[in-house]
Amino acid sequence: MITRRAALGLLAGGALSASACSTRSEARKTVRFWGMGRELEVAAGLLRGFEAEHPEIEVEVQVMPVTAAHEKLLTAFAGDALPDLCQLGNTWLAEFAALNALEPLDALASASGAVALPDFFSGVLESNRIGATLYGVPWYVDTRLLFYRRDIVERAGYANPPATWSEWTEMLARVKAEVGKDRFAVLLPLNEAEPLLVLALQQSDSLLREDGRFGNFQSEAFRRALDFYLQMFARGWAPTLTNAEISNVWDEFGKGYFSYYISGPWNIAEFKQRLPPALQEAWMTAPMPGPEGPGVSTAGGSSLVIFRSARHKPEAWTLIEYLSRPAVQQRFYELTGDLPPRRSSWASPTLEQSPHARAFREQLERVRSPPKVPEWERIANEMLLMQERVVRGAVDVDTALRQLDQRTDRILEKRRWMLDHGGYAA
Repeated sequence: MITRRAALGLLAGGALSASACSTRSEARKTVRFWGMGRELEVAAGLLRGFEAEHPEIEVEVQVMPVTAAHEKLLTAFAGDALPDLCQLGNTWLAEFAALNALEPLDALASASGAVALPDFFSGVLESNRIGATLYGVPWYVDTRLLFYRRDIVERAGYANPPATWSEWTEMLARVKAEVGKDRFAVLLPLNEAEPLLVLALQQSDSLLREDGRFGNFQSEAFRRALDFYLQMFARGWAPTLTNAEISNVWDEFGKGYFSYYISGPWNIAEFKQRLPPALQEAWMTAPMPGPEGPGVSTAGGSSLVIFRSARHKPEAWTLIEYLSRPAVQQRFYELTGDLPPRRSSWASPTLEQSPHARAFREQLERVRSPPKVPEWERIANEMLLMQERVVRGAVDVDTALRQLDQRTDRILEKRRWMLDHGGYAA
């Protein structure tokens, strides 16, 4: 049996506390709900409706700083002080499942009339499963797709966005010819891992092999994604820059410094706010093109989990059911801009009338999780370092991929030991 502290050793602030109710009575059960940033601040307001329906339940909300949340949760786990309910990023689920800290939710979800699992986007829901077990219910979703200057692309001769890699490369070449030598067709910041990750997830092979025991970056599939990524720099379609080396993406997008950019839903509001009125009709969003047709993208976002140590599990699940209601998710989107994870929640006038949100609705039918291992964020960082070194010519592709697999294998060494000794399920 691996102890709590031993598991932390192998795997691996103060928070603003706000109560969503007024008077605490002995008869009420208190559900402690932890989360991060503005989402939980907004949720604290939404919970007034929940407590009106459930006067027997008090919800105590604690907002964790994003930069300190991971450490705070691990410290709470070590001290047996985790809350009942928590907002957890999808890439953290595997880690806390490996620590045996999360309550399985399959039985609760199957018996629930409010949490209708078939209504959730399947790729997003799958990101909440480790093995065959459901550990989280998606709260809001994130994925990446194309933001593009429709006016420039149309001047280059194209009325519609690309659906395949070959169509996109043809458009990139034409757009580059249209804008000239001092501007570019696409921005792929070297300090962002997501563009290459999206291209890699569009391949049939996994980024890890043997149930996540070893890296698989020397595979033909990942090399194909990397080659496609690298040609955008080699052909002069993308500048060899990080985000820190340009003023900001919104101004440069407005100036036409680049015409395509891979980003997430938060930039809908940013571009609406930051671009001048004359350019508001000049940009649009589009799903990611794939090797042979419409491509997949990342399945990100945050989910709601119940910890095994929770004192009030039935009440915590009742709160998950409330936050999963389409009407509540629609209101949450209006307040935060975070996309809802249920198809029925998209039947909202605000979403239906947003031309920029439509591409996200389509993309969410085609999303895929990165490898669901506790070590993934460290591996993604190594991938990020590799891509910049290759683009800048510091190392050749063969050497870079060999080194990336070697570093990944070292990161996964403790995982292999735990799997071999029954520490947690693959």
